[in-house]
Amino acid sequence: MIKAALAIAAMGVLAGETAPLAERIVAGDAIIPVTLNGQPGHLRVDPGAPGVPLVSADYAGRAGLKGGMFSLGYGVGPIRAMQSTAVAKLDVGQGVFKRRIGWGKLDYAPIADGTIGPADLPEPVVRFVLRAAAAGERTVALPMIDGGGMFGGFFGLYAQIMVGGQPMRVRFDPYHPRTLATAGAALRLAAAQEGRLSGESVPTEIVFGIQRPVRTMNFARPLELGPLSIATLGVRTNDGGNATGIAEGPPEKADPDEVVVVARGKERDPNHDRLSLGADQLERCSQIVFDKPAKQIRLTCR
Repeated sequence: MIKAALAIAAMGVLAGETAPLAERIVAGDAIIPVTLNGQPGHLRVDPGAPGVPLVSADYAGRAGLKGGMFSLGYGVGPIRAMQSTAVAKLDVGQGVFKRRIGWGKLDYAPIADGTIGPADLPEPVVRFVLRAAAAGERTVALPMIDGGGMFGGFFGLYAQIMVGGQPMRVRFDPYHPRTLATAGAALRLAAAQEGRLSGESVPTEIVFGIQRPVRTMNFARPLELGPLSIATLGVRTNDGGNATGIAEGPPEKADPDEVVVVARGKERDPNHDRLSLGADQLERCSQIVFDKPAKQIRLTCR
């Protein structure tokens, strides 16, 4: 599995002066030293993390956080991981600033003292270096959007692609081994790429330690995402829709007319469709760059 950590490079600093860093470089194990209300700790920088830093209950207690009236519920299929929140003083190496922090009974990831995503880092550009650059790589620039809706910023930053004439959100998840699509996203991808399901459901960890049933879908026509060509992925068959409308069997025998999308548009919101690129795809990539001023995510892969 790809891992990632933090090295910092300053840009545009004159001799004898200090200035905020314009870019944060994340490489290695991605764990950075922080303080929360003055209490030292460590957070892992995760490109797929929500837009609120999520810390362990233990670290929240050490930092003296007290939950207020505003809480967050992150849905993983039918399961909600509830998070108490409070505004606290956070320092990730660029000085203290205020951020809403979440914590709960379930940890987003059981590593360090919590997780932080690029949306909550102060640098305008966050560059994840996943491995050394290789010959023949290409870079694709994708629009960068949030989770949508009034509270979309709380759900992190996504790339946007078009599938079946409608936009679809794509998150980058190098800490999980497999590329996954929610059921609604899988229905659209199956129709567009002649996808067919195969094999049995396998319990698969998504986030917060929560497992959901996942089946394999193979495409007769791979999904082209810049330099990546995705021929197979996992389908969260009951999350964000229902995948029973996807035909069964090997893609080489697929008849496009058999790939029937049975869900009606009024019964679900396509804005909830998600595709998460896991380590099986991202191991082919050397960099993911979140350029917040340009509202772009740039992916460099072979």
